[in-house]
Amino acid sequence: MIQFILKRILSGFFILFSVVTVVFFLFKFSFPNPEKMAVGQRTDLATQESIKKEFGLDKSTFTQYLLFLNDLSPISFHSSSDELTKKYNPLLQISLSNRVLLIKGPFLRKSFQSRIKTTTLIRESFKGTFILALVSILFAVIFGVMLGIFSAIKVNSTLDQIIVFVSTLGISVPSFFSAIILAWLFGFLLHDYTGLFMTGSWTDIDPFTGEYYQWKNLILPAIALGVRPLSIFTLLTRSSMFETLNKDFIKTAKSKGISRSNILIKHALPNALNPVITAISGWFASLLAGAFFVEYIFNWRGLGKLTIEALEMNDLPVVMGSILFIGFIFIITNIIVDILYVKLDPRIKLS
Repeated sequence: MIQFILKRILSGFFILFSVVTVVFFLFKFSFPNPEKMAVGQRTDLATQESIKKEFGLDKSTFTQYLLFLNDLSPISFHSSSDELTKKYNPLLQISLSNRVLLIKGPFLRKSFQSRIKTTTLIRESFKGTFILALVSILFAVIFGVMLGIFSAIKVNSTLDQIIVFVSTLGISVPSFFSAIILAWLFGFLLHDYTGLFMTGSWTDIDPFTGEYYQWKNLILPAIALGVRPLSIFTLLTRSSMFETLNKDFIKTAKSKGISRSNILIKHALPNALNPVITAISGWFASLLAGAFFVEYIFNWRGLGKLTIEALEMNDLPVVMGSILFIGFIFIITNIIVDILYVKLDPRIKLS
Protein backbone atom coordinates (compact mmCIF):
# COMPACT_ATOMS: atom_id res chain seq x y z
CA MET A 1 0.00 0.00 0.00
CA ILE A 2 2.81 2.44 0.88
CA GLN A 3 4.50 1.75 -2.46
CA PHE A 4 1.19 2.35 -4.25
CA ILE A 5 0.66 5.67 -2.44
CA LEU A 6 4.21 6.82 -3.21
CA LYS A 7 3.73 6.00 -6.90
CA ARG A 8 0.49 7.98 -7.02
CA ILE A 9 2.13 10.94 -5.26
CA LEU A 10 5.05 10.83 -7.71
CA SER A 11 2.74 10.72 -10.72
CA GLY A 12 0.72 13.57 -9.19
CA PHE A 13 3.91 15.60 -8.84
CA PHE A 14 4.74 15.19 -12.53
CA ILE A 15 1.18 16.11 -13.51
CA LEU A 16 1.33 19.24 -11.36
CA PHE A 17 4.74 20.13 -12.83
CA SER A 18 3.22 19.82 -16.32
CA VAL A 19 0.30 22.05 -15.31
CA VAL A 20 2.70 24.66 -13.91
CA THR A 21 4.76 24.65 -17.12
CA VAL A 22 1.74 24.89 -19.43
CA VAL A 23 0.13 27.66 -17.36
CA PHE A 24 3.35 29.71 -17.23
CA PHE A 25 4.11 29.61 -20.95
CA LEU A 26 0.44 29.97 -21.95
CA PHE A 27 0.11 33.23 -20.05
CA LYS A 28 3.63 34.34 -20.93
CA PHE A 29 2.97 34.25 -24.66
CA SER A 30 -0.67 35.33 -24.40
CA PHE A 31 0.22 38.43 -22.37
CA PRO A 32 3.72 39.53 -23.43
CA ASN A 33 3.60 42.83 -21.49
CA PRO A 34 1.99 42.13 -18.12
CA GLU A 35 3.60 45.23 -16.58
CA LYS A 36 1.17 47.36 -18.63
CA MET A 37 -1.73 45.44 -17.11
CA ALA A 38 -0.38 46.08 -13.63
CA VAL A 39 -0.11 49.87 -13.99
CA GLY A 40 -2.23 50.70 -17.05
CA GLN A 41 -1.46 51.31 -20.70
CA ARG A 42 -0.74 55.05 -20.36
CA THR A 43 1.77 54.90 -17.52
CA ASP A 44 5.24 56.34 -18.13
CA LEU A 45 8.14 54.06 -19.03
CA ALA A 46 9.96 54.59 -15.73
CA THR A 47 7.01 53.21 -13.76
CA GLN A 48 6.71 50.25 -16.14
CA GLU A 49 10.41 49.47 -15.74
CA SER A 50 10.04 49.63 -11.96
CA ILE A 51 7.14 47.17 -12.09
CA LYS A 52 9.09 44.87 -14.41
CA LYS A 53 11.99 44.81 -11.96
CA GLU A 54 9.67 44.25 -8.97
CA PHE A 55 8.04 41.19 -10.57
CA GLY A 56 11.19 39.92 -12.33
CA LEU A 57 9.76 40.67 -15.77
CA ASP A 58 13.00 42.29 -16.95
CA LYS A 59 14.75 38.91 -17.17
CA SER A 60 14.72 36.34 -19.98
CA THR A 61 11.74 34.00 -20.38
CA PHE A 62 13.71 30.95 -19.25
CA THR A 63 15.02 32.81 -16.17
CA GLN A 64 11.49 33.93 -15.32
CA TYR A 65 10.36 30.30 -15.62
CA LEU A 66 13.10 29.12 -13.23
CA LEU A 67 12.21 31.89 -10.78
CA PHE A 68 8.55 30.87 -11.03
CA LEU A 69 9.46 27.26 -10.19
CA ASN A 70 11.65 28.52 -7.36
CA ASP A 71 8.70 30.46 -5.95
CA LEU A 72 6.38 27.44 -6.11
CA SER A 73 8.87 24.87 -4.81
CA PRO A 74 8.76 24.02 -1.08
CA ILE A 75 12.59 24.08 -1.16
CA SER A 76 14.33 27.06 -2.75
CA PHE A 77 17.80 28.61 -2.79
CA HIS A 78 18.68 32.30 -2.61
CA SER A 79 21.71 34.47 -2.06
CA SER A 80 22.12 35.49 1.57
CA SER A 81 21.62 39.16 0.68
CA ASP A 82 18.57 38.52 -1.43
CA GLU A 83 15.47 40.37 -0.24
CA LEU A 84 13.27 37.56 -1.57
CA THR A 85 13.84 35.65 1.68
CA LYS A 86 11.75 38.27 3.48
CA LYS A 87 8.61 37.84 1.42
CA TYR A 88 8.44 34.02 1.62
CA ASN A 89 7.89 33.74 5.39
CA PRO A 90 9.93 30.50 5.40
CA LEU A 91 9.26 27.69 7.84
CA LEU A 92 12.98 26.99 8.07
CA GLN A 93 16.04 28.93 6.90
CA ILE A 94 19.46 27.27 6.58
CA SER A 95 22.62 29.21 5.75
CA LEU A 96 24.99 27.49 3.29
CA SER A 97 28.13 29.67 2.89
CA ASN A 98 26.94 32.41 0.50
CA ARG A 99 23.55 30.79 -0.15
CA VAL A 100 20.38 30.37 1.90
CA LEU A 101 18.14 27.29 1.72
CA LEU A 102 14.48 27.97 2.48
CA ILE A 103 11.79 25.47 3.51
CA LYS A 104 8.55 27.23 2.70
CA GLY A 105 5.09 27.06 1.30
CA PRO A 106 4.46 27.85 -2.39
CA PHE A 107 4.66 31.54 -3.21
CA LEU A 108 2.15 32.53 -5.92
CA ARG A 109 3.39 36.10 -6.30
CA LYS A 110 1.34 39.21 -5.49
CA SER A 111 -1.76 40.59 -7.11
CA PHE A 112 -1.08 43.24 -9.75
CA GLN A 113 -4.05 45.27 -8.52
CA SER A 114 -4.05 45.04 -4.71
CA ARG A 115 -0.40 44.01 -4.10
CA ILE A 116 -1.78 41.40 -1.67
CA LYS A 117 -0.25 37.93 -1.77
CA THR A 118 -2.16 35.61 -4.08
CA THR A 119 -2.05 32.85 -1.46
CA THR A 120 -3.82 35.17 0.98
CA LEU A 121 -6.54 36.00 -1.56
CA ILE A 122 -7.05 32.32 -2.43
CA ARG A 123 -7.14 31.26 1.22
CA GLU A 124 -9.78 33.86 2.08
CA SER A 125 -11.97 33.15 -0.95
CA PHE A 126 -11.64 29.36 -0.80
CA LYS A 127 -13.63 29.25 2.45
CA GLY A 128 -16.77 30.29 0.59
CA THR A 129 -16.14 27.85 -2.27
CA PHE A 130 -15.50 24.95 0.12
CA ILE A 131 -18.71 25.60 2.08
CA LEU A 132 -20.74 25.89 -1.13
CA ALA A 133 -19.22 22.71 -2.62
CA LEU A 134 -19.65 20.76 0.64
CA VAL A 135 -23.33 21.67 1.04
CA SER A 136 -23.94 20.99 -2.67
CA ILE A 137 -22.37 17.53 -2.55
CA LEU A 138 -24.24 16.62 0.66
CA PHE A 139 -27.50 17.72 -0.95
CA ALA A 140 -26.68 15.66 -4.07
CA VAL A 141 -25.59 12.56 -2.16
CA ILE A 142 -28.51 12.41 0.27
CA PHE A 143 -31.27 12.94 -2.28
CA GLY A 144 -29.45 11.16 -5.13
CA VAL A 145 -28.92 7.93 -3.17
CA MET A 146 -32.46 8.01 -1.78
CA LEU A 147 -34.04 8.53 -5.21
CA GLY A 148 -31.76 5.88 -6.74
CA ILE A 149 -32.85 3.30 -4.14
CA PHE A 150 -36.55 4.07 -4.63
CA SER A 151 -36.10 3.85 -8.39
CA ALA A 152 -34.30 0.47 -8.17
CA ILE A 153 -36.93 -0.99 -5.85
CA LYS A 154 -39.80 0.21 -8.08
CA VAL A 155 -38.02 -0.46 -11.37
CA ASN A 156 -40.19 0.04 -14.51
CA SER A 157 -42.94 1.63 -12.43
CA THR A 158 -44.35 5.11 -13.01
CA LEU A 159 -42.23 6.46 -10.12
CA ASP A 160 -39.11 4.93 -11.66
CA GLN A 161 -39.84 6.45 -15.06
CA ILE A 162 -40.41 9.91 -13.54
CA ILE A 163 -37.16 9.71 -11.54
CA VAL A 164 -35.16 8.60 -14.61
CA PHE A 165 -36.70 11.32 -16.78
CA VAL A 166 -36.05 14.11 -14.23
CA SER A 167 -32.50 12.82 -13.62
CA THR A 168 -31.73 12.77 -17.34
CA LEU A 169 -33.08 16.30 -17.60
CA GLY A 170 -30.94 17.37 -14.63
CA ILE A 171 -27.78 16.02 -16.26
CA SER A 172 -28.54 17.93 -19.45
CA VAL A 173 -29.01 21.33 -17.80
CA PRO A 174 -25.79 23.34 -17.21
CA SER A 175 -25.23 24.63 -13.67
CA PHE A 176 -25.15 28.28 -14.74
CA PHE A 177 -28.57 27.89 -16.42
CA SER A 178 -30.02 26.31 -13.28
CA ALA A 179 -28.54 29.18 -11.27
CA ILE A 180 -30.22 31.80 -13.47
CA ILE A 181 -33.61 30.06 -13.31
CA LEU A 182 -33.46 29.52 -9.53
CA ALA A 183 -32.33 33.08 -8.86
CA TRP A 184 -35.08 34.53 -11.04
CA LEU A 185 -37.85 32.21 -9.79
CA PHE A 186 -37.19 31.94 -6.04
CA GLY A 187 -35.10 35.05 -5.48
CA PHE A 188 -37.20 37.46 -7.54
CA LEU A 189 -40.70 36.25 -8.46
CA LEU A 190 -41.33 34.32 -5.22
CA HIS A 191 -39.13 36.42 -2.94
CA ASP A 192 -42.08 37.48 -0.76
CA TYR A 193 -42.81 33.80 0.00
CA THR A 194 -39.30 32.32 0.14
CA GLY A 195 -37.43 35.22 1.74
CA LEU A 196 -34.47 34.37 -0.51
CA PHE A 197 -32.41 36.85 -2.51
CA MET A 198 -31.12 36.72 -6.07
CA THR A 199 -27.59 37.49 -4.90
CA GLY A 200 -25.69 37.33 -1.65
CA SER A 201 -22.90 35.48 0.10
CA TRP A 202 -22.70 33.45 3.30
CA THR A 203 -21.06 36.45 4.97
CA ASP A 204 -22.43 39.92 4.42
CA ILE A 205 -21.03 43.08 5.87
CA ASP A 206 -23.23 44.95 8.32
CA PRO A 207 -22.02 48.54 8.93
CA PHE A 208 -22.98 48.36 12.61
CA THR A 209 -22.32 44.78 13.74
CA GLY A 210 -19.56 43.87 11.26
CA GLU A 211 -19.50 40.53 9.43
CA TYR A 212 -22.31 38.07 10.11
CA TYR A 213 -23.50 34.82 8.61
CA GLN A 214 -26.36 34.69 6.09
CA TRP A 215 -26.85 30.95 5.66
CA LYS A 216 -30.09 31.35 3.69
CA ASN A 217 -28.02 32.80 0.83
CA LEU A 218 -26.45 29.34 0.56
CA ILE A 219 -29.70 27.57 -0.41
CA LEU A 220 -30.09 28.62 -4.06
CA PRO A 221 -26.43 28.35 -5.19
CA ALA A 222 -26.08 24.98 -3.42
CA ILE A 223 -29.14 23.60 -5.24
CA ALA A 224 -27.99 25.06 -8.58
CA LEU A 225 -24.55 23.50 -8.17
CA GLY A 226 -25.90 20.20 -6.85
CA VAL A 227 -28.53 19.44 -9.51
CA ARG A 228 -26.19 17.71 -11.98
CA PRO A 229 -24.30 15.52 -9.47
CA LEU A 230 -27.62 14.66 -7.81
CA SER A 231 -28.97 13.41 -11.14
CA ILE A 232 -25.83 11.36 -11.81
CA PHE A 233 -25.82 9.84 -8.30
CA THR A 234 -29.48 8.92 -8.75
CA LEU A 235 -28.87 7.01 -11.98
CA LEU A 236 -25.66 5.41 -10.68
CA THR A 237 -27.36 4.24 -7.47
CA ARG A 238 -30.36 2.95 -9.42
CA SER A 239 -28.22 0.95 -11.84
CA SER A 240 -25.85 -0.42 -9.20
CA MET A 241 -28.63 -1.22 -6.72
CA PHE A 242 -30.73 -2.97 -9.36
CA GLU A 243 -27.75 -5.12 -10.36
CA THR A 244 -26.94 -5.93 -6.72
CA LEU A 245 -30.53 -6.88 -5.85
CA ASN A 246 -30.45 -9.57 -8.56
CA LYS A 247 -27.28 -11.25 -7.31
CA ASP A 248 -27.24 -14.67 -5.68
CA PHE A 249 -26.24 -13.56 -2.17
CA ILE A 250 -29.32 -11.29 -2.02
CA LYS A 251 -31.55 -14.19 -3.08
CA THR A 252 -29.92 -16.32 -0.39
CA ALA A 253 -30.58 -13.64 2.23
CA LYS A 254 -34.24 -13.52 1.16
CA SER A 255 -34.54 -17.30 1.42
CA LYS A 256 -33.23 -17.13 5.01
CA GLY A 257 -36.13 -14.87 5.95
CA ILE A 258 -34.11 -11.71 6.51
CA SER A 259 -36.30 -8.63 6.47
CA ARG A 260 -36.39 -6.48 3.35
CA SER A 261 -35.05 -3.41 5.16
CA ASN A 262 -32.05 -5.35 6.51
CA ILE A 263 -31.30 -6.76 3.06
CA LEU A 264 -31.38 -3.29 1.53
CA ILE A 265 -29.34 -1.51 4.24
CA LYS A 266 -26.86 -4.17 5.39
CA HIS A 267 -26.35 -6.27 2.26
CA ALA A 268 -27.35 -4.49 -0.94
CA LEU A 269 -26.48 -0.85 -0.25
CA PRO A 270 -22.80 -1.32 0.83
CA ASN A 271 -22.12 -3.36 -2.31
CA ALA A 272 -23.96 -0.93 -4.56
CA LEU A 273 -22.23 2.22 -3.32
CA ASN A 274 -18.71 1.62 -4.69
CA PRO A 275 -19.25 3.36 -8.05
CA VAL A 276 -21.25 6.07 -6.29
CA ILE A 277 -18.43 6.78 -3.82
CA THR A 278 -15.96 7.09 -6.68
CA ALA A 279 -18.29 9.53 -8.44
CA ILE A 280 -18.83 11.49 -5.22
CA SER A 281 -15.09 12.04 -4.76
CA GLY A 282 -14.58 13.15 -8.34
CA TRP A 283 -17.61 15.42 -8.31
CA PHE A 284 -16.57 17.08 -5.06
CA ALA A 285 -13.28 18.11 -6.69
CA SER A 286 -15.23 19.30 -9.74
CA LEU A 287 -17.55 21.39 -7.57
CA LEU A 288 -14.58 22.97 -5.81
CA ALA A 289 -13.15 23.95 -9.18
CA GLY A 290 -16.31 24.41 -11.23
CA ALA A 291 -18.39 26.81 -9.15
CA PHE A 292 -17.13 29.80 -11.16
CA PHE A 293 -20.30 30.85 -12.96
CA VAL A 294 -22.64 29.91 -10.11
CA GLU A 295 -20.62 32.05 -7.70
CA TYR A 296 -20.57 34.91 -10.18
CA ILE A 297 -24.32 34.77 -10.83
CA PHE A 298 -25.20 34.72 -7.12
CA ASN A 299 -22.38 37.15 -6.20
CA TRP A 300 -21.06 34.47 -3.86
CA ARG A 301 -17.65 35.26 -2.37
CA GLY A 302 -15.50 32.34 -3.44
CA LEU A 303 -12.59 31.20 -5.56
CA GLY A 304 -14.62 31.28 -8.78
CA LYS A 305 -15.74 34.88 -8.29
CA LEU A 306 -12.17 35.86 -7.38
CA THR A 307 -10.79 34.29 -10.58
CA ILE A 308 -13.39 35.85 -12.88
CA GLU A 309 -12.83 39.28 -11.36
CA ALA A 310 -9.06 38.79 -11.76
CA LEU A 311 -9.58 37.90 -15.42
CA GLU A 312 -11.62 41.06 -15.93
CA MET A 313 -8.81 43.12 -14.36
CA ASN A 314 -6.02 41.19 -16.16
CA ASP A 315 -4.59 40.28 -12.75
CA LEU A 316 -2.38 37.43 -14.01
CA PRO A 317 -0.79 36.29 -10.70
CA VAL A 318 -4.24 35.71 -9.19
CA VAL A 319 -5.54 33.90 -12.29
CA MET A 320 -2.44 31.69 -12.54
CA GLY A 321 -2.48 30.99 -8.81
CA SER A 322 -6.15 30.00 -8.87
CA ILE A 323 -5.61 27.63 -11.83
CA LEU A 324 -2.63 25.95 -10.14
CA PHE A 325 -4.56 25.63 -6.88
CA ILE A 326 -7.48 23.99 -8.69
CA GLY A 327 -5.08 21.58 -10.43
CA PHE A 328 -3.58 20.71 -7.05
CA ILE A 329 -7.05 19.95 -5.66
CA PHE A 330 -7.83 17.58 -8.55
CA ILE A 331 -4.55 15.71 -8.15
CA ILE A 332 -4.92 15.26 -4.38
CA THR A 333 -8.56 14.19 -4.76
CA ASN A 334 -7.71 11.59 -7.41
CA ILE A 335 -5.01 10.10 -5.15
CA ILE A 336 -7.48 9.88 -2.25
CA VAL A 337 -10.13 8.33 -4.54
CA ASP A 338 -7.70 5.64 -5.72
CA ILE A 339 -6.78 4.74 -2.14
CA LEU A 340 -10.42 4.70 -0.97
CA TYR A 341 -11.47 2.57 -3.93
CA VAL A 342 -8.86 -0.08 -3.09
CA LYS A 343 -9.90 -0.06 0.57
CA LEU A 344 -13.63 -0.25 -0.14
CA ASP A 345 -13.50 -2.96 -2.80
CA PRO A 346 -11.26 -5.93 -1.92
CA ARG A 347 -11.64 -7.21 -5.50
CA ILE A 348 -9.47 -4.33 -6.74
CA LYS A 349 -5.76 -5.21 -6.83
CA LEU A 350 -3.10 -2.57 -6.17
CA SER A 351 -1.25 -3.70 -9.28
